[in-house]
Amino acid sequence: MTTEKRRAAFSRGLAAEERACALLEDLGFAIIGRRVRTPLGEIDLIARTGTLLLFVEVKARSSLTGAAYSILPRQRRRIAAAAEAYLAAHPELAGLDMRLDVILIAPWRAPVHLAGAFEAE
Repeated sequence: MTTEKRRAAFSRGLAAEERACALLEDLGFAIIGRRVRTPLGEIDLIARTGTLLLFVEVKARSSLTGAAYSILPRQRRRIAAAAEAYLAAHPELAGLDMRLDVILIAPWRAPVHLAGAFEAE
């Protein structure tokens, strides 16, 4: 992949995450982390409302269906492991309810929020 293509993909990813943040904020969540790196992987977004903590994977593709099918089992395991690593590093959040969500982004479509899209294994 050329440098120009990498920059374009990075920009699309940032734009998708912005749309996802706006959706979550409209739902009453506060964004407490973006592109959070842990030893076990990166978490796109971390959001909170009351006692609920969300770990969110944002998937942007040319279609919502394509975005949904792009979440592979190994990615789900990585996201769950990264969430556990994040909680281990932030014990003050350990008492909160946790959920693993996905937000699908496609051009000219409203973002789709899949609450509890998968479980930690």
